[in-house]
Amino acid sequence: MIIEPKIRGYVCVTSHPIGCAQHVREQIEAARAAAPLPHPPRRVLVVGSSTGYGLAARIVAAFGAGAETFGVFYERAPSNGRPASPGYYNALAFEEEAAAVGLPAGSLNGDAFSDDVKDQVMDRLEKEMGPVDLVIYSLAAPRRNDPRTGETYKSVLKPIGQSFRGKTVDTDKNQVQEVAIEPANQEEIEATVKVMGGEDWERWISALADRGLLAPGFRTAAFSYLGPEVTWPIYRDGTIGRAKEDLDRAVEALNERYRELGGEAVVAVNKAVVTQASSAIPVVPLYVAVLFRVMKEKGLHEGCVEQMIRLFGEKLSAEGSLPVEEDGRVHLDDREMREDVQEEVRRLWPLLHSDNLEELTDYAGYRREFLRLFGFEVDGVDYREDVDPEKALVGGSAW
Repeated sequence: MIIEPKIRGYVCVTSHPIGCAQHVREQIEAARAAAPLPHPPRRVLVVGSSTGYGLAARIVAAFGAGAETFGVFYERAPSNGRPASPGYYNALAFEEEAAAVGLPAGSLNGDAFSDDVKDQVMDRLEKEMGPVDLVIYSLAAPRRNDPRTGETYKSVLKPIGQSFRGKTVDTDKNQVQEVAIEPANQEEIEATVKVMGGEDWERWISALADRGLLAPGFRTAAFSYLGPEVTWPIYRDGTIGRAKEDLDRAVEALNERYRELGGEAVVAVNKAVVTQASSAIPVVPLYVAVLFRVMKEKGLHEGCVEQMIRLFGEKLSAEGSLPVEEDGRVHLDDREMREDVQEEVRRLWPLLHSDNLEELTDYAGYRREFLRLFGFEVDGVDYREDVDPEKALVGGSAW
């Protein structure tokens, strides 16, 4: 079949297996170009490893640092001629590329929030890898079932305390529009923290510790974002921001609990990029389109893999304690938040409307990166080629 992009709102409901694989290879080449990274980890577990920053972290750990890796993700397989989710093809491609060069790489496709999946991962680690010295936590999910209570929580993207009105971009119509969002109630706030906060991260580290699968001096990092003032009402000061604050609580708890093991937990604040998660957040896609233009003009632009190369090469490789800033976090958003960058974003923001969207932003670049998440508009792929979505890639150990 000929697979074409079909966009519904902020998601593409199709994916291209060959394009996804080629996108993974591009990131692998970037990681190889940065190798060897200093003080590399030996064994790395990535929870949420099939897309975005989690995928990039696994790629850099393996192909930039030469580490054994194990990835956990929850992706849809192809069926009845319907393509799989892009993360499924990404994970397959990663395993194939790792196997081709002899890099040990295990994967498990399942609900990372569940105790059963945690147990399966621990069993696999005991048999295949041994204790890990780095755990990356990069889950982005709309809901979570707590296996200990049986309750299902759903996250929301809402402001707190007051309604929000602001600019966003309708990616279906390619128009700048005003969005109005009512504030979250307390139940919605608490549910979002349950889904996107630090509780499950703590459970993963606890499960690893209970099975003796944390190496002495291990490190663990969870990803977050702060962003500029224009995004604060819906992000930093909203429900998702409240959940991200809970990661800071988890850091303190983890550092206290595993001090004797020499363990260290940290929140890594990354820059704004195009991911499946970020494309769903009102205001953020328009901001990213402006940011792309400004950072590209200044020669500062980075994608997920470039950010992870810096995380591994500049932060996680540090001797002694991790190099945190005054707020206790590791920052990779330093170039995005440079005053000259944000000053230009602030200048352009009030000028934006539908008629000058292409002129004043890099909306074309945003759209291209969005499509690349699903395997489209990737260089070197013939999209006129007939593809079988179930046989385009050879299966790995998780399938």
